[in-house]
Amino acid sequence: MTPLTGQVAIVTGASRGIGAAIARDLAAAGAHVVVSCRTQRDKAEAVVAEIVTRGGSAEATAFDVAIGTEVDAAVRELVARLGKVDILVNNAGVSADALILRTSEDQWQRVLDVNLKGVFNCTKSVARPMMRARVGRIINLSSVVALTGNAGQAAYAAAKAGIIGFTKSTARELASRGITANVVAPGFIETDMTEDLDASARDMYRAMIPLGRLGRGEDVAAAVTFLAGAGASYITGQVIHINGGMYV
Repeated sequence: MTPLTGQVAIVTGASRGIGAAIARDLAAAGAHVVVSCRTQRDKAEAVVAEIVTRGGSAEATAFDVAIGTEVDAAVRELVARLGKVDILVNNAGVSADALILRTSEDQWQRVLDVNLKGVFNCTKSVARPMMRARVGRIINLSSVVALTGNAGQAAYAAAKAGIIGFTKSTARELASRGITANVVAPGFIETDMTEDLDASARDMYRAMIPLGRLGRGEDVAAAVTFLAGAGASYITGQVIHINGGMYV
């Protein structure tokens, strides 16, 4: 028996990068993982195939976290078919990096719709079945920039900071039903979005990290899987920083 055997986990934005790493780790711990994406269904199916090849259990689904009706429909279908949702990992996110004076209202709104409203939509949709079951784990992905800020990322930092406040409120509202809500805040993590950085940029970021290396998706996934398990049953409303000492 693995720690999460028999549990059902939804991971949003799991077709690549950190989300895919989280999906793989939860599956390795025994959960049936719903690999969620918005448009890249083929990549989500590839993550599922990888999990199944390794002996895990997974399936893919597609919905836009920024659209509440889509989220509700997807969650209702999953609960009707699988019987429950034990774990929600709100990982889906977008960025529109630009200085404040060059950020359009549409860019600002899209970042908040996906990164913050999406967390609200997904949390609201799973809260009812979790409350009926009187158990659940909600884990929201924030970022180091929620605490430090970053020039050119005002929208992203605002959304990620909002996630922390939202999670603390969720933790207080749902604790009496046996549901925990926590935040994982990664620092600079190696993903396909960072592969195109030139050597000088990578050296600059590495110099900011006391542990002397960029993070891996697996570093973040390990924290998420811990928070999803029985060992974290008395942890709620907390922010776990995965940043190599970049922010302390």
